[in-house]
Amino acid sequence: MSTTTPEEKTETPEATIAAARERIDALDDRIIGLVQERMAVSAVVQQTRIASGGRRVSLNREMEILARYRDALGRPGTALAMTLLELCRGRI
Repeated sequence: MSTTTPEEKTETPEATIAAARERIDALDDRIIGLVQERMAVSAVVQQTRIASGGRRVSLNREMEILARYRDALGRPGTALAMTLLELCRGRI
């Protein structure tokens, strides 16, 4: 049983939407920062692999990443993982 009356409700739908959008923007900023960090770490892996005589790209590792995102997010997760892989290693 609720003890609040309609007069006590102070947040408007517009205020709720604005607050949620602010939160989304903050999350997007964090996601962008994490993607940039992932790109930097991936560059280290690629440089190290090449310097030691290996290939720039490990297809087995990429398949693991694709499966991980697909399992967690479904088919759109695969597309997201492909975009991340392209950002981090470039087009192949």
